[in-house]
Amino acid sequence: MNRAAATEAFLADAGWAGAARAPLAGDASARSYVRLARGAERAMLMDVPPESGLAVAPFLAVTDWLRGLGLSAPEIYTADRAAGLVLLEDLGDELFLRLAAEPGREAGLYAAAVDLLAFLQSAPPPQPTGDWTPPPYDRAVLLREMRLVHEWYLPMRTGRPTPPDLAAEFDARVEAVVAIAEAEPPTVVLRDYHAENLLWLPERGGHARVGLLDYQDLLIGTPAYDLVSLLGDARRDLGPGLAAAMTARYLDRTGREPAGFARSAAALGAQRNLKILGLFVRLAERDGKRGYLRHLPRVWQGLTRDLRHPDLAPVAAFVAAHVPPPAS
Repeated sequence: MNRAAATEAFLADAGWAGAARAPLAGDASARSYVRLARGAERAMLMDVPPESGLAVAPFLAVTDWLRGLGLSAPEIYTADRAAGLVLLEDLGDELFLRLAAEPGREAGLYAAAVDLLAFLQSAPPPQPTGDWTPPPYDRAVLLREMRLVHEWYLPMRTGRPTPPDLAAEFDARVEAVVAIAEAEPPTVVLRDYHAENLLWLPERGGHARVGLLDYQDLLIGTPAYDLVSLLGDARRDLGPGLAAAMTARYLDRTGREPAGFARSAAALGAQRNLKILGLFVRLAERDGKRGYLRHLPRVWQGLTRDLRHPDLAPVAAFVAAHVPPPAS
């Protein structure tokens, strides 16, 4: 059975065969989404082709965990794990990315997101299921992600592959990042906790007012990562003073020690921005998603800021010597 036929059979079994369909804009993965409408009823179809190498098990497991905490992950109506098809609740279109640009909205939205993040990090982490175990955000993953900068970004800027000796030097320098990350007590890391994946649901109460999307890549790792993802957004600039105010709010909610957290946030910010420089170039060159390149200057600005921390001097020296800024 081909993909189209399998999808039609899945929707027919779920009672949605005659629904109107509106494909949503794709993200950085092989997943695709279609909004379904049947009269006043709405639902979302998630399509994860098995040949993509992705699976729906992590999404389903993390959804169960989040909803068990009373949070607004979409309800799962039905799923075919083998086929990679999931019918789920449509949480709407009120993305923080759009709402935060409206006058007077940004600070309140980000405060709700910070409070939810502090709550998530205080909750018991998800437990292994029959087909999924929360993976660690360990040295291997941190290095693999950072290497994207010399595997994709650096060749794009220099016009030649990165020499093996330079790649080895990079690994040695970024050990400073790994050491800081591994010294932190682990917690859940959603990894893509930013304005494009958060929805405002004001009709709900408490932390459930923040709708959650794109959390299937959850890991157990450094708690600074998700706050860095939120406040160092690759896709939008925050208003003046907002990042500092929200960091202070997070520290108040979690009781974290400010100097230690600043060190961790700089390290994880550098790790994330190195990764994104390479990732966005890969999306453009390998997958034809050229729109990601427009974000590179903002990512570079964030990397430059993170590398000012004195404990990241080895990484800063490597970047200054070998990694040129994005073309203007």
